[in-house]
Amino acid sequence: MALIEAQHLTKVYEGEDVGTYALRGVTFGVEKGEFVAVMGPSGSGKSTLLHIIGLLDRPTEGTYRFDGKGFDDYTDEEIAHVRNQKMGFVFQAFNLLARRDVLENVMLPLVYSDVPERSWERRAREAIHSVGLSHRLSHTPAQLSGGEKQRVAIARALVNKPEVIFADEPTGNLDTASGRTVMEILQDLNEEQRHTVILVTHESYTAEHAARIIHILDGRIDSDRLVGSRRRARDDFEK
Repeated sequence: MALIEAQHLTKVYEGEDVGTYALRGVTFGVEKGEFVAVMGPSGSGKSTLLHIIGLLDRPTEGTYRFDGKGFDDYTDEEIAHVRNQKMGFVFQAFNLLARRDVLENVMLPLVYSDVPERSWERRAREAIHSVGLSHRLSHTPAQLSGGEKQRVAIARALVNKPEVIFADEPTGNLDTASGRTVMEILQDLNEEQRHTVILVTHESYTAEHAARIIHILDGRIDSDRLVGSRRRARDDFEK
């Protein structure tokens, strides 16, 4: 059974006179352990798709199942619990709390989790160490570079040990060197720590870190392909 199963997903945003289609019958699946990039130009529907498969929004039509269960199988409270426990989110804007230091920002998802409070700091320190920022524990976001802020956001996404990490344009606000570092961290999380990673991007050099690229155009899947050496890495993972 696939971790993510999307069947004929359609999303329509209703306006005053006419509906705008963001997605038009999208069907695909993602297995545990995959690194998938969803690529397309601005307005293609890729972020809308991420919001649906991340249980942040519902489709207008079609069915979506995460880990075998669909929207109708959950209460609103259960959906929030799944997002907190099984999913980690990394966004272009970082979304860090300005008045909290790195350790406090990374601990935040644990406040809403089932993890005992006595374990919060240890969990957060482990996640921060995994992105190479143990020397920045007491720094606030204003004292960090853009690349460091995104690494804090990745640590925060990791702290509940999720099944899947959703990254929405994670290098969009970064210079080339910082963006490369962030992508190398995501690639390591997939290859070494076996996290499923779903990346949304419009940048081809970013997408090529994935083992599979789904190209979205005008709300439809234009292509779905495995990629060179990263394909071999996925094959090794499945053996």
